[in-house]
Amino acid sequence: MPDSPDAAARPEPITPPASATARPDQPEAHPPRGFVFWLSVAQLMSWGTLFYAFSLLLEHFERDLRLSRVDASLAFSLALLVEGLLAFAVGRLIDNGRGRLVMVAGSLLAALAFGSLAWVQSAWQLYAVWMVAGAAMAGCLYQPAFSILIRRYPEDYRRAIITLTFLGGLASTVFIPLVAWLIAAFGWRHASLALAALHLALGLPIHLYWLRGEPPFVPHATDTPPKRLIEFTHHFPFWGLAAFFVLFSGITTAMGAHLVSILRERQLPEAWVIAIPASIGALQVAGRLLLYFTEKHLDVHWANRWIPVLLPTALFVLALGLQSPWVAILYALLYGMANGMITIVKATAMATYVSRQQAASLNGLLGTPTAIARALAPSAIAALWTVSGNYILGLAILCAVGVLATVAFWMAQFRSQLRKA
Repeated sequence: MPDSPDAAARPEPITPPASATARPDQPEAHPPRGFVFWLSVAQLMSWGTLFYAFSLLLEHFERDLRLSRVDASLAFSLALLVEGLLAFAVGRLIDNGRGRLVMVAGSLLAALAFGSLAWVQSAWQLYAVWMVAGAAMAGCLYQPAFSILIRRYPEDYRRAIITLTFLGGLASTVFIPLVAWLIAAFGWRHASLALAALHLALGLPIHLYWLRGEPPFVPHATDTPPKRLIEFTHHFPFWGLAAFFVLFSGITTAMGAHLVSILRERQLPEAWVIAIPASIGALQVAGRLLLYFTEKHLDVHWANRWIPVLLPTALFVLALGLQSPWVAILYALLYGMANGMITIVKATAMATYVSRQQAASLNGLLGTPTAIARALAPSAIAALWTVSGNYILGLAILCAVGVLATVAFWMAQFRSQLRKA
């Protein structure tokens, strides 16, 4: 897995999230003041607690629950799997005008998961708690928030999504030290209770208030949503984007799991080994800021075409195997900027090239294959390392997969524009 200079992203006196004069069956053109800011605050907290806190809790699970590293890590894999399995159902609910219900339920489930975590005594209890956390991820993280923005603000969703990701991109920067301090000061069980309270005190009120006034679902006069959804999957643009999403998700998960080990293999000083991964979060925000300030001056399709190229380029640089901090810095610059901007491309591509009305459901169809790719990719790179004795082969394969994903996106974009011509 940022602040915006835009006035829409700054906190303002609370105003109703829907215009009093807007027709109930027509979405507003632009988000009301404060809407995107407060939704991004909830994203910052959700990513910081549900995604990044686990790495800090892992060693405590091992020690206090007497688990191996593999057994304890399985809890997070189960969470990601549950998130993926629920993605389609969540997308259908959002397309049917239930986005507020989804995100409110996500906040409640997150509070339940962290509240229950304080009392776990065994592996099966830990797994059950993180499966609940996975359900919370499905309702609280980027995908449901992006889908709600696309549905509510069809004329301005791209800029709103870019703004939303600014704070989310800083989740690790804010919450890793915060959670580490809570654990050190109060112990991991009391820290878990604090995170549960944070979801109830901050996330829940934000979702309850700012997601009011959602436009209701209006059925198509001559067709039904399920039939139309199936029809979209009969055409290549959907499958090209599916390949792009799933392959890139596997790449980013694998790199997140192995980057520190890769840098140590290059015999870099330990300070660089820590600084390079830490810089990627800030570089993601920088990439989104660049996109925010230039997107009105760039052709959207041109930007979408070339942004994904940065990721296999970054992997190629690292796959060269050079033992230099400057090579690692170049990788971090390319990878961080790419990952930051690809988040926006992935968030908007289905709406842009397949269907805006059914974007949430179509994205949801990819939840399970994406979860499987995220679960398998780190193990696959570890297996390649075992076979070859270093990470060069694995990085070369990831680079090739990145090229394949980029080509799939290009073909999906071309076929979509050809059909619309």
